[in-house]
Amino acid sequence: MQSDFQGKRVLITGGLGFIGSNLAHRLVEMGAKVTLIDSLVPQYGGNLFNISGIESRVQVNISDVRDPHSLRVLVRDQDYLFNLAGQTSHLDSMINPEIDLEINCKAQLTVLEACRHENPEIRVVFASTRQIYGKPEYLPVDEKHPINPIDVNGINKTAGERYHLLYSRVYGLPTTVLRLTNTYGPRMRVKDARQTFLGIWMRNIIEGKPFKIFGDGMQLRDFNYVDDVVDALLVAATDAKAVGNVFNLGGAERISLLDVATQLTALHPDARFELIPFPADRKAIDIGDYYTDFTKISHELGWHPSVNLTDGLRLTLDYFQAHHSRYWSNDDPVQ
Repeated sequence: MQSDFQGKRVLITGGLGFIGSNLAHRLVEMGAKVTLIDSLVPQYGGNLFNISGIESRVQVNISDVRDPHSLRVLVRDQDYLFNLAGQTSHLDSMINPEIDLEINCKAQLTVLEACRHENPEIRVVFASTRQIYGKPEYLPVDEKHPINPIDVNGINKTAGERYHLLYSRVYGLPTTVLRLTNTYGPRMRVKDARQTFLGIWMRNIIEGKPFKIFGDGMQLRDFNYVDDVVDALLVAATDAKAVGNVFNLGGAERISLLDVATQLTALHPDARFELIPFPADRKAIDIGDYYTDFTKISHELGWHPSVNLTDGLRLTLDYFQAHHSRYWSNDDPVQ
């Protein structure tokens, strides 16, 4: 796979964010010429420290995917586009639905139109989410499961991925959609819960505070360590069978939140947690148990997760223990 990216031009939207920056590190190692687009809007997780060590080997363009003029210039002559920019908070999408609409829906048309007019051969991989399925009708959830999002974020992400598939079918733009589950690891947003609940858990652990589990903690989830997600992005971008297709990502372990919390307490001396009732605003958009059937991507593209949860949690805690001052300050409110 390394030869697929050696010397190739790669554009990453949301490139200073969690997944985008981890992908950038890998691509630089593989010899790619990487350009990162990020708006650095404070709520969305972009962080210049995320590219520490590769600053001189990537180009950074501080711009917004909602800006059609900059995108048309940036997509020219690129070989690959990893379209990872997005508003990830489900709760924020309910509070500010128009902003979520602009970023997760309208901006996706802006990206695709730029590609269609300026670079119709560019290989595009779009990061969607398991949230589009809503509350599962059956488990594990495969790609044939009904789409029934229960929040504004899920609706707009559904539209975003449908646009990508439409442009592949109608215009021949080579796109692939990956539906991500709970991704975690170094460089994720941890100052609040806007990206993943594991982020705020990590912050509280390192600050010596108890982290909170809503409900009884028996909700089942699966998780993907970020290195495994990067593997999936790369294979999706280089395998011809992925074009015009949708794939679930997922973890091999199905585990309750209570058991995740127990693992964390075994990994860090200050880790402790408490069970609290669901806040009404979060309960209204909770999906209950969820875990994924990722058979399709395993059979068709040969991807499968390789980092187990215990190792991934330890690596993540070690990273933020070493670098927490780069990700939050004591003045940042915990949300």
